[in-house]
Amino acid sequence: MKNVYLKKNEERRIKSGHLWVFSNELEKIEGAPENGDVVKIFDSRKNLLGSGFFNNNSLIAVRFLSNEIDFEVEPFLRKKINLASELRKKICGERNSYRLVFSESDFLPGLIIDKYNETFVLQIYCSGIEKNIEVIVDELKNLGAKNIFTKNDEYFRTLEKLPTEDKIYLGSVAEELIEINSIKYKIDFTHSQKTGFYFDQVDNRKYLEKIFKGKNVIDAFSNSGGFGLHAALSGASRVTFVDQSSSEIEKVRTNLSLNNFTTETELICSDVFDFFKNKISQCELFDIVMIDPPAFAKNKKTIATAIAGYEKLNKLGLDLVKQGGFLVTSSCSFHVKKEDFLFMLNKAAIKSNKSIQLLYYGEAAADHPKLISMPETSYLKFAVLAVG
Repeated sequence: MKNVYLKKNEERRIKSGHLWVFSNELEKIEGAPENGDVVKIFDSRKNLLGSGFFNNNSLIAVRFLSNEIDFEVEPFLRKKINLASELRKKICGERNSYRLVFSESDFLPGLIIDKYNETFVLQIYCSGIEKNIEVIVDELKNLGAKNIFTKNDEYFRTLEKLPTEDKIYLGSVAEELIEINSIKYKIDFTHSQKTGFYFDQVDNRKYLEKIFKGKNVIDAFSNSGGFGLHAALSGASRVTFVDQSSSEIEKVRTNLSLNNFTTETELICSDVFDFFKNKISQCELFDIVMIDPPAFAKNKKTIATAIAGYEKLNKLGLDLVKQGGFLVTSSCSFHVKKEDFLFMLNKAAIKSNKSIQLLYYGEAAADHPKLISMPETSYLKFAVLAVG
């Protein structure tokens, strides 16, 4: 038998619904499990807590799967994938593209699956998932998959001591045309960030449609244009897209053409900080400034630096907003908490000599469910501020 035993009192978090056992919480490992094996988890008094995937190379030594006594991994994986699929069909309506599996939030630790029509793009950050990939691929075929491949984040694969190269499990890496909230997007997986599209902001983009009409808008860190395209759809008078990646700016151009938008647009390939400073020096103001930067904090050690960076960025954004306008801003850094994010925005407003009102606070879209027992599954912070 392959078993792990927790130190005294370390079972409390697992019993409360958290799904991670850290290496420093283990008292004993029994049966010489290999990375990716399923192990039984016991507390210090040898009471069975459940089963999980083992990884001796990771800080997360065991990823909890189930408290079933007679646990079998294959039927478990198939059942959870199908439950996740049924949930998305209920909450995503007629959409054919969405986040199908959101890791621990769907009780499939270390596995992310984004569905683009019949193309399924995976991110795998758990050796147990990788060891059972054939089962997962087979179940996705049952869901109609024609293409299955990975687009992993090297940072997280490295943390798990997993090889970083991507793999094709079915079909090929081909482009897809998707439609979400009446907007078409061309997805080029070969030259894309993450899995190809940021589904987590879908609901927040939709919310903003009510404030765009007739407005002069900046979409900063535009990526492929999600926020700015919603502005164009909703009657903005002008939209300026800014991203430091020339390939992302080209995707914006493609998506504007796909949708036949006639809104006046400007596409700028630039560092956002530099762009903001330049516009401030020219005393140019905008009705709406939208900021959706990449994560500034990858770990706890960088939290202070990240918050300082967010404050500087949002202060510049506020400097560009007309009185009576809006700042729309996000943080996808899990380590920056909601209270820290809002406190930072207040400091930025004071430094910008602007008054702000929080009109709307959002999180990740509904296809990114959260486990109340795992704060790690809630990461996105999104705020719409009225600026006076």
